[in-house]
Amino acid sequence: MQNKTGMSADTDIGMKEGRRLSSKKQIRFPRRKILWKDLKRILTLNIGTILFGILFVYMVISIVLYLTTVHVTSYQVVAGPLAKNEIYTGLALYKEQVINADASGYISHYAREGGKVSAASIVYGLGEQQVEQAAHPLSEEDLSRIRAQMSAFSHEFDPKDFKSTYDLKYGLCGSILQYSMESQVTTENPSVTMGGQTLVRARENGIVLYSRDGYEDTTVENFTEASLDQGTYRRESLKKKEPIQAGEAVYTLITGETWNLVIPLSDKQASSLADKTYIKVRFLKDNVSQTGDFTIIERDGKKYGNIEFGSGLIRYAGDRFIDIELVTNAQSGLKIPLTSVVNKEFYTIPVGYKTVGGDTGEAGFLVENEKKKGEAASRRFVSTILYGEDEDICYVDKSTFPEGSVLLKPDSNDRYVVGDVAALEGVYCINKGYAVFRFINILDQNEEFCIVAKDTEYGLAQYDHIILDASQVGEEDIVAVQ
Repeated sequence: MQNKTGMSADTDIGMKEGRRLSSKKQIRFPRRKILWKDLKRILTLNIGTILFGILFVYMVISIVLYLTTVHVTSYQVVAGPLAKNEIYTGLALYKEQVINADASGYISHYAREGGKVSAASIVYGLGEQQVEQAAHPLSEEDLSRIRAQMSAFSHEFDPKDFKSTYDLKYGLCGSILQYSMESQVTTENPSVTMGGQTLVRARENGIVLYSRDGYEDTTVENFTEASLDQGTYRRESLKKKEPIQAGEAVYTLITGETWNLVIPLSDKQASSLADKTYIKVRFLKDNVSQTGDFTIIERDGKKYGNIEFGSGLIRYAGDRFIDIELVTNAQSGLKIPLTSVVNKEFYTIPVGYKTVGGDTGEAGFLVENEKKKGEAASRRFVSTILYGEDEDICYVDKSTFPEGSVLLKPDSNDRYVVGDVAALEGVYCINKGYAVFRFINILDQNEEFCIVAKDTEYGLAQYDHIILDASQVGEEDIVAVQ
């Protein structure tokens, strides 16, 4: 149904309702003023917020550096030979003989085992009963020599080698008898009786051992492969408390100073040592080195090395098998991998142009300044690091001055135009966290490593850290070690 205005009844009712609602008072929410104390509360930072902020910034910087830094493997420079020397166990062969007793009885030993005796020295005594003690008069001079012997032992005594105290005991007994019998023992009187014992002296000069092992007749000419078998080796002590019979072994006497050391060799080892006529040996027992004549022997299809020495016998007289190191890799220095080696170009400048300037006396060169119109010629001193130098040439980093720079020779009118270059071998040192070139002088090398000289000017030192693979970085790159 429509009204007079032509609008429907429903439309008319909606318009009236809208006018009624709009006529009502609108509800307004009051705005709260932001006070200064509220703003101060918001902006105030506590210590926890500050620490968190610092930590966050540090983490961001660390991540950026990690993503932008070159990651490499380092190598610590060590000192030593190019390759380890090989270790061998050698068979020691001496000129020796077993001495037998001339009579029966209780034996007392007076010569120090492993010590040298002369033909006038008393080695042992034989009696019908064991000797407990005896008085032997000594002069002041003899007592002084005894005290010196004891003092020397005290200074050299090692608690780990307590056996040496027994050697001292025998040595002192022998010395006391020797000093007291010097007036009685002559070449016509080989034995002397004292304190119920017959004292017997050595038959000739040599080294005394109170043991035997059956190798007394073994020589370089007759040894066999079985002679080097330590598993079957036995040594028999000749010191006895019970009475001995005439003809029984009393001691072994090693005579002469020449002795041999026989070592087994593989075909490869024999081939590498074939050109050696003498060789240096380091004895592992006492770390003493000695050089001997060297020959290779072939016996029953096996190869052996024979090292002949002319001295040092007394140090090893009691040892049949001796561990040694053949010092064949004598070249020693700083050992680095070949993958670390890199070449770098340097300016080559005649040595005559080098001079010294500045308050610190640094080495450098006189560079002619570029002459401008209307100005007089001038020069300046430029200090530099010399990476290498020989009789004629200095090697200077190319960053020192531009190519084409003119150098002035001290006390001369000569000039040199910088331009010639040459390459030097070196490595990248990373001790400070970035790659720095260090010059090296290679002395020897194999397929993997090289030996470089120590104490090279602007070079490497032991325990420096270098880049293992030099192809991964460039000079002055910041690196992170994996």
